[in-house]
Amino acid sequence: MPTVISNTEVAGNIWLLTVEGEFSGGMGQFYMLRAWKNDPLLSRPLSIFNIKPGMIQFLYKVRGKGTMRLARLKPGDSIGLEGPFGNGFPNLKGKIALVGGGVGIAPFYYAAKQLPAADVYLGFSHEPYLVDEFRRAARRVIPKFGLSLVNDLEIGLYDAIFACGPNAMMRALAQKAEHTGTAVYVSLEKHMACGIGACLVCSVVCKEGNRKACADGPVFLAREVNFDAEYGL
Repeated sequence: MPTVISNTEVAGNIWLLTVEGEFSGGMGQFYMLRAWKNDPLLSRPLSIFNIKPGMIQFLYKVRGKGTMRLARLKPGDSIGLEGPFGNGFPNLKGKIALVGGGVGIAPFYYAAKQLPAADVYLGFSHEPYLVDEFRRAARRVIPKFGLSLVNDLEIGLYDAIFACGPNAMMRALAQKAEHTGTAVYVSLEKHMACGIGACLVCSVVCKEGNRKACADGPVFLAREVNFDAEYGL
């Protein structure tokens, strides 16, 4: 079983977990993590923050029992990992913006390494974190605070936008892109049980019927998602 190298709180309730081992995965894909036997029932899906030889990293926010258990992990502790799962962000050409809000920045460090010419927008409501690390990975990093992340983004400058963060932020990006030629891809957060599409726990309301976040996503074209029905926005 993989073992923990480090588990560090990088900001209030935001943790960076590093696990030893050889792992694979694409930008926007996720792993199912488990550091307990029976309680809580479900493993926790976390997107890939970074992969390097001999290690994988996950950035997560402590929100409930499962993530509280993850935050207690110490170097040398064992942890269960399954993955990679899901359909991540596509490999596209052209001018691309990576837009992360809050802990939604998690998939974009690895994505920035794959897309070094992309502009990276990091949105924070309070204390910024890991900005210097992103600047070492990306050519251009733009930290933003609050609503300015969406308001200041000139969507028409980009061929595609990859987004992850609060649902209201992603819907606002989709609305701003409606009258441009910019494709917006959003990574949706859902409770998951199996990670492979068998249990239907992670159903997503789309305009042409329900889909599964773990198997069909977690990345979807924003214009396919019915944000109003899905999130009551």
